[in-house]
Amino acid sequence: MNFSLCVPARILNETIYYRELVINTTFSLEKPPLQSLQEWIIYPPSSKTKMFLIPPIVCLTAAILVIPFILFVIFSRDNIRQETRYLLLANALLCDLIYLILYAVSAVFSVSSFSLSKSACVILLFLLAMTYCGGLLTAVAMVLDIYLAILWPLHYISILPSSRAKKLILLLWVSSGICPGIIFLILKVTQKPSTCPVENCSVPIILVMTLQGDEAVKFCYVLSISALLLCLSLILCCYVILYFKTKQSGIWKSIFSRASVTFLMHHIILFFHFTPLLAAVVEALLYVNAIIGPQTGVWVSLIICNVLIILPKALSPYLCGLRYREISSSLKFFLRWKNTTVVSPALST
Repeated sequence: MNFSLCVPARILNETIYYRELVINTTFSLEKPPLQSLQEWIIYPPSSKTKMFLIPPIVCLTAAILVIPFILFVIFSRDNIRQETRYLLLANALLCDLIYLILYAVSAVFSVSSFSLSKSACVILLFLLAMTYCGGLLTAVAMVLDIYLAILWPLHYISILPSSRAKKLILLLWVSSGICPGIIFLILKVTQKPSTCPVENCSVPIILVMTLQGDEAVKFCYVLSISALLLCLSLILCCYVILYFKTKQSGIWKSIFSRASVTFLMHHIILFFHFTPLLAAVVEALLYVNAIIGPQTGVWVSLIICNVLIILPKALSPYLCGLRYREISSSLKFFLRWKNTTVVSPALST
């Protein structure tokens, strides 16, 4: 499995065009661009890169405060656990929480003096890709579930009962493992063995080095971005169809109606999912056309990975998960019960 780490290193050893030296003023004119980028990776500007640790840690903290409670409510109550929408919600939140934890670990190691072993780095990168794909595929399944429940309410229970939903979730996990597995396999077959002068487990840096790779590496990059955009486009199309199908029902008359607010929140999350992918596409186009250099690409990738990608994962439980009445009512009951247990001993004295 060392190919996953050798690929970025091999990509790093590809020829960098001289015009990037002119465009990217952050490079030293006395040093070759390759050497300057290697030094930046090995000895990054710690004061600036450590600032990018703040968004992952804040988002992880925000997610930990509410996601475990939502999962506890879903799996502890039989009536909630038997509904497909709650099972899919639990799976999506679980994928997001695991992704945030793994990415925070990856971000901490990327700016610290400690380094992960090759096998640990490979596993970490694979799990990051797997949980990201799992969350996105589950989001697609949730939208399709809503689509079936609204447009075919009489046949919904027979089409997607809870027993079938559990099999669907298992299929989602298998699919989310197969998708990055295919990319890893393509890279293993197409990339020649080489030495690994630079070992790095940072996702933003790997993304920048991918843009300097050969045709197979770039094909994997384009394939991944296209698949993600396809999933998000499918979600958007389902929402648009649902809006026009239910427009005559009267649930959209008031802008403050529950349907309107829920619809708006889902679109906010969808917008935050689209933004990093579009930013990645723009970055790739600018980089390939030598409008920006490698160091600028690293800074842009840091913003995409450490801010734009993780932000919707921290917002989802608040904007979507707590919108369910059963979950929010359970939260209110828990808070009231906690306040009662805290106050009652003082009253008894």
